[in-house]
Parts: sequence; C-alpha cells; structure tokens
Amino acid sequence: MKKTMLSVKHLLGFFLLGFSANTASANDVSLFDFKGRPTAYIAKDKTIYLWDGKPVAYLDGDDPKAGLNIYGFNGKHLGWFKGGILYDNDGMMLGGIQQVFKTPTQPEPLKDLKDLKPLKNLKDLKPLKPLFSKEWADLTLKLFLKQGSE
Repeated sequence: MKKTMLSVKHLLGFFLLGFSANTASANDVSLFDFKGRPTAYIAKDKTIYLWDGKPVAYLDGDDPKAGLNIYGFNGKHLGWFKGGILYDNDGMMLGGIQQVFKTPTQPEPLKDLKDLKPLKNLKDLKPLKPLFSKEWADLTLKLFLKQGSE
C-alpha cells in the first residue's frame, strides 16, 4: 500500500512539473494593444505568444536600446520592439508593455497553455528602420502578430 501511494505521488509530481513547464511563467512580459487590453506576451526565450498560447513571432537581436526585430515564424519581418513599444515596418505603434501606457491597462486574464513552437523559416531581409511615430497603426496588435504565423 505504501509503495502504491509513493508511486501516485511521483506520478502526480511529474504531471505537475510537466504542467508548470508548459504554462506561462512569472518572467513573461505582457503586451497590451492600443486600448490597454492584454493581447500577447514575450516569454523568456524571446518568443511572442498570443494570450491563447499560440506562438506567432519572436524577437531577434541583441541591443534592446537600438530596437529588436520582430520576426514571424513564417520568416516575415513584422516590425520592431523598442523602448517597450511594438512598431510596424512603417514605424506606427501597435502596442507595448504596461509601463508605456499613461492610463491603467486592463487586468490580465489567465494565460492558456503554450502551444509547441513551429520551426523558424528563413528570415526575410529586414527593411530600413523608419522614423518611429507616436501614432497608432490601423491594424490591431493581435492581427499584426498573427501575420507571423500565416
């Protein structure tokens, strides 16, 4: 009987370990759209996930001050992440981290389990950096990021 209980405890521990490894961690950086709605997050490995757990893009580069490139897993260059703000290839803002908003952002719901990341396609050549604007893009942050998985 003791052996059986020990086995169940071990199995439960392995299950919980696997479950927690597949969920969002406290190190994730939440991304909000222009209305302050939680839309996506950046995981520790620089992968950008939608709130439903779908990996759609990733950050590429080593100098956050200069701006990191945002690439979709399909290889498409989507834009830049600079100063906590996401910009499209035209330099228009799409969203950002909570600290860049002047008004309070909406509460973050629980994140779904992360889907497996697809293989990265060959990257497109990055375009020249535009002048970064203080204007919002017409495209929503969610649709912008989904372009990386189409």
